Amino acid sequence: MIAQVSSVLIFIIMFAFIISEKFERHFITLAGAGATLIIVFGFCMHSMDAVWTALSLNSMLALSFWFVLDAEATINSGINWATIIFIAGMMIMVEGMARTGFFTWLCMWIAKIVNYRVIPIFISFMLLSAILSMFIDSITVILFLAAITVELANRLGFNPIPMILPEVFCASIGGSATMCGDPPNIIIGTSLGYTFGDFLRNTGTMAGLSLAAVVVFFYFAFRKELSERTASVDPTKFPRPESAITSFNGFVMSIITFTCAIVLLVTHAQTGLTVPTIGVIISVITFLAAPRYILYILKRVDYKTLLFFTGLFVVVSGLELTGVLGIIAKGIKAVSGGNPYLMIGIVMWVSGIASAFVDNIPFTATMIPIIESLAATTGVSMHTLAWTLSMGTDVGGCATPIGASANVVGTSICAKAGHPVSWGRYCMWLAPASILAMGICTVYIFIVYL
Repeated sequence: MIAQVSSVLIFIIMFAFIISEKFERHFITLAGAGATLIIVFGFCMHSMDAVWTALSLNSMLALSFWFVLDAEATINSGINWATIIFIAGMMIMVEGMARTGFFTWLCMWIAKIVNYRVIPIFISFMLLSAILSMFIDSITVILFLAAITVELANRLGFNPIPMILPEVFCASIGGSATMCGDPPNIIIGTSLGYTFGDFLRNTGTMAGLSLAAVVVFFYFAFRKELSERTASVDPTKFPRPESAITSFNGFVMSIITFTCAIVLLVTHAQTGLTVPTIGVIISVITFLAAPRYILYILKRVDYKTLLFFTGLFVVVSGLELTGVLGIIAKGIKAVSGGNPYLMIGIVMWVSGIASAFVDNIPFTATMIPIIESLAATTGVSMHTLAWTLSMGTDVGGCATPIGASANVVGTSICAKAGHPVSWGRYCMWLAPASILAMGICTVYIFIVYL
């Protein structure tokens, strides 16, 4: 009982500090991890076994961590090293691509293709945001896409806010479509043994339907405002897309590396290569393609996010190993009365609402053991609960400016460009879009899976 209370208090305090943003979040989760190991597992449980389970170092020694011939999950408590290694590998690839100017070139090329017309750029950038976010972290996508949008807005004389906000939303929609698109999906996939194809066939379908609906929604919401530009279009005054490329050979290798990553992810169920192995392979290819820039790339990797994940997984393991998450699962089962429709509704909308106000990464990590328990005790398929959790956390996080890191990045770029985004303006458009997308996903799950 004392161990349970201690783990809950540590989790609540950690979350409160994350929301307050007074300290960098990786320091907060690492402090929470230390408190969990010492107070919960040490003083309360007197269990070194729990400590080793939470650290999960032995998981990396198993052959199945790196290579597996079937899609069966090896579910471990504690630090999900597969998630951390894979994200690190993708970060290295993205930094290698950014160095060559790939993302800036792509945005400028699309703008040129549509002859710098605002509404076609608006629709094209929404679709580009979704497509890129299927394979690349949404923060990186918004960082480059929003910066180019601001530059185009200054040249074409329109307000960038109505274009950047839909880009942010579509990035989350695209990220929900694949296993590598958003961190919550990476956690779900590596924890439960799902493949890239599993996500694409399930969450990908829901993401496609939602994307079609929100593109129409945003078109009617912002077309009038975006049409009221103040500058005339002279394509000759825009820099050529090729000018963004810093190294032609590096640019070509970036495309090859990105293609290799997609092929490896799509076929990993057939090849047996696990996602951490793919992360390592992509890192090696990136380094071999630009050996002179290895230190440059390594310095630009977001180590703070990796440390954030590490500490977070330890804190969540405290809730799991003390039985707290099992109690929460029983509570959801009792409230739903075993009704699968009500249970799916609870998981979807609680995930969505919670992710609108707290970071969806720790929420997802916390919910994984809960849906495992629900699947084991209620008869509702684990697949159904997993896809529900994925769409709820990914889409719900779009509703507020603090719901996901990409939201913060997008609004920050607007503010730096002299166009601050208020909570009221943000929520006025993106909260209804979130409700629309989550409603589509809920109905789809009811019809297809139940």
